[in-house]
Amino acid sequence: MNKDFLLNSLLVIKEHALTISVVLVTMVLLYHFLVDRHRGVRLSRRYRHSLFELQSKLLLNASQYLIGGEKDKAIQELLNAAEANKEILDTYFALGKLFRSSGEIEKAINVHRSLIARETASENVRLNALKELAIDYDKGGFIDKAIETYKDVLKLNREQPEIIQSLCRIYEDIGDWDNALNFRQMLSKVGADNQSETLSHILVEKSKELMKLGKIKESMEKLEDAFRYAPSVSARIQKINLLLLMQDQNAARTWLLELLKEYPLYSSFIFITLEQNISDINFKQQYNALREFFISLDDAQLWKDPSILLSKVKILKELNRSSEALHQLQEWMRHHPLQGDAMKMEYLQLLIDLQKKEELIPETSSFLQKLRASSTRHFCSQCGFNSDEVFWRCPQCHEWETIQFRWKI
Repeated sequence: MNKDFLLNSLLVIKEHALTISVVLVTMVLLYHFLVDRHRGVRLSRRYRHSLFELQSKLLLNASQYLIGGEKDKAIQELLNAAEANKEILDTYFALGKLFRSSGEIEKAINVHRSLIARETASENVRLNALKELAIDYDKGGFIDKAIETYKDVLKLNREQPEIIQSLCRIYEDIGDWDNALNFRQMLSKVGADNQSETLSHILVEKSKELMKLGKIKESMEKLEDAFRYAPSVSARIQKINLLLLMQDQNAARTWLLELLKEYPLYSSFIFITLEQNISDINFKQQYNALREFFISLDDAQLWKDPSILLSKVKILKELNRSSEALHQLQEWMRHHPLQGDAMKMEYLQLLIDLQKKEELIPETSSFLQKLRASSTRHFCSQCGFNSDEVFWRCPQCHEWETIQFRWKI
């Protein structure tokens, strides 16, 4: 209950971040007003009061417009507030964020550049404006400028986990694994979260990159570095990849068995990932031999796991051995009366493929087709992203190893 409440609270805060910012600016304005009063600013009491009342009214109007979803009117009120008193810089920060959230990136950039260029701006103001400018470039798709500006922020203060995280995300997005590795290592020193698993995944990607260039020895060395950080599933699959390329069938089988026993849920990922190298003739022969080894395994304990059985059924279907797949499935179902939806759907689909119409309920076929159209093979446990592709790093939330399997017939 507490966790749900916290998550809901965070969502509300995120949704109304700009409104909260405007309210905070109003509070800052009140603070400045009180400070000015105590410092004896050379303005008449009446003028100070009227200025404060004007800005408060404008900022409150902006808050109301934001709550009502009228961003254009909110922007105009913030512009009026900034014009009324150019020394209250928080107004400009709120204005820049509002421009950015409205997709007016160029205007946001101009606002934050003007703050950086102010001769009277403090070092802290310039640092915050530089951060916002980097985010502007990032959101606007100006990747090179975003990278450069994020790095400028780090030159001023290296203890910036959120900035380093942004650089990690960008470099991982563009596949610059060397820089991604460097900044992940930096993040591991200043951030609170353990980066070992992610570092392992990045090194696996670097290993794949070298493998595609035919640099098998260098690829293996990079993979060993990945294992030093963490024996991730992707690292183990890459190990099998390299062993097949090196035509070491026995070692590949050993690694496959160990992986299946420890992570049966990922059984399908192994073959989906290995298939990416199928264009290499020698690799294809080794891959086919490994696949035959898998479907011929005689390990009762191993085949108890539905994920492994369904992987076997899938491969048999690809090899046009659907009758054998149906027999294997029927045998499994006899000993496991409680089956999940995936198992039942696979069974029904095999009956359809083999045209065993007498064993089917007429409505089953239409129901199954609808289900197939609405399901995807994989999803992210962190954000719910769906895809048929294997993704060790989620394209939507950018987290590593959050992929889960959803059987698609």
